[in-house]
Amino acid sequence: MALRFSLARILRGLLGAIATLAVVVLIGFGAVRWAEMKGVDDLTRDAGFADHHPPAPDPRSEDEMEDLRRFPAGAVALQPLIDATPTGGTLTLEAKIYSAPGKIDRPMRIDGVRGGTIIDGGGIGSILTVTANDVMLTGLTLRNSGERHETTDSAVRLRGRNGIFKDNVVENCLFGFELKQADGNIIRRNVIGSKDLPQALRGDSIRVWYSNDNRIEDNDITNVRDTVIWYSTGNIVTGNRILDSRYGIHLMYSHNNKLERNSFLSNTVGIFLMYANDNDVIDNVIHYSQGPSGIGLGFKESSNTRVIHNDFFANARGIFMDASPYDPEGFNLFQKNRIAYNGVAVAFHSDWEGNTFEANAFLGNHGSVTVYGTGSANRNTWRGNYWDDWEGFDRDHDGIGDTPYENWSWADRLWMDVPDAQFFRTSPSLELVDFVERLGSLIEPRLIIRDPAPRLDLPEGVGARGTQRLERHS
Repeated sequence: MALRFSLARILRGLLGAIATLAVVVLIGFGAVRWAEMKGVDDLTRDAGFADHHPPAPDPRSEDEMEDLRRFPAGAVALQPLIDATPTGGTLTLEAKIYSAPGKIDRPMRIDGVRGGTIIDGGGIGSILTVTANDVMLTGLTLRNSGERHETTDSAVRLRGRNGIFKDNVVENCLFGFELKQADGNIIRRNVIGSKDLPQALRGDSIRVWYSNDNRIEDNDITNVRDTVIWYSTGNIVTGNRILDSRYGIHLMYSHNNKLERNSFLSNTVGIFLMYANDNDVIDNVIHYSQGPSGIGLGFKESSNTRVIHNDFFANARGIFMDASPYDPEGFNLFQKNRIAYNGVAVAFHSDWEGNTFEANAFLGNHGSVTVYGTGSANRNTWRGNYWDDWEGFDRDHDGIGDTPYENWSWADRLWMDVPDAQFFRTSPSLELVDFVERLGSLIEPRLIIRDPAPRLDLPEGVGARGTQRLERHS
């Protein structure tokens, strides 16, 4: 009798545990699926904009646009002041509100009182259009552009060369600086935001299209969509601070550019290189790129990139590789980077080769290296890296481990091959499965990487040199 009672209690408890686990699994699968779809929606909504929205409205004439603009009382018309300024002269604007639009077709300089000189776009179209070379704008607050993507409503539409645009503030403008076949310009120390719209519907802080040899430096960029460089070469993007945006910096079909000393915080993607070759990514700090689509530095069919002295901290994926290097004779070099506390330090979309990882530091990552699908990352070169989970000895005291660092795929395959299982990462249940798998594997584990010469200490000078991590100030 006692035995039957005991068995009944055990059976009831077991059934209760199974029911509880089933509920947790259902909730987990639902949460993961929602997060995945939300992440994909955030990144692709702009690409599919034309497919899901009515066609763009017909173009408006200048007279129609002028009738629609609304300015604060007492605003002074800007264009007559520009027209009265001699070629090569300086227009000094007082701390007043001026009404746009303004068109600059001759070399000149416009100086404002920072925080006091406001050029208002009236909520329609772009604020300033610059077609001349050798133009300087400084100390201006550019406010209230239109919100049409098809006309790229911007604070500054730039078509000239060798201009200087510094110490300006961009407020409530869809796009900030839009460059088209505009070479040799300097965009420096500006504060740039967009409109209060869903992330994918905002404009870009700086859009560079077919424009070469520009310098984009020391700008503060917050709550925009992207900072994007298309079909352009020789640009230097340095010292910028980019916060709460989608792509911090996005290079597409753009070669021989330098991304240096930039700081990224809480963007969906820090830097993404797409079909972009021969670029340098040096001394950047990328942290808290989180969410289902979170990536610190991403590659898509990009070759011959040097990634040196960067910090990738607390991203969903520190580095993401998709078919890169794409050139069969190309390379990508990752050297002296600190890759710390990421969900996955380096994630390969597929079995690929041609990348070299040397003298990097891998610290506190949940997963060091993963490869989706079959295959491994061992066709790439791994040498002289510091791995905080390496276990071994250095009997000759040369600072190099006596045995290789090896990363094997055990139960990791479950959450790599079945995306819904990612909900259970770090959970006691999956850790138990992993432990049992290592004790007596029922399938042959997969070797992901082998570093034949792991370091015992951090490589000298690892990580970003002098780039300050961007923090929130509120």
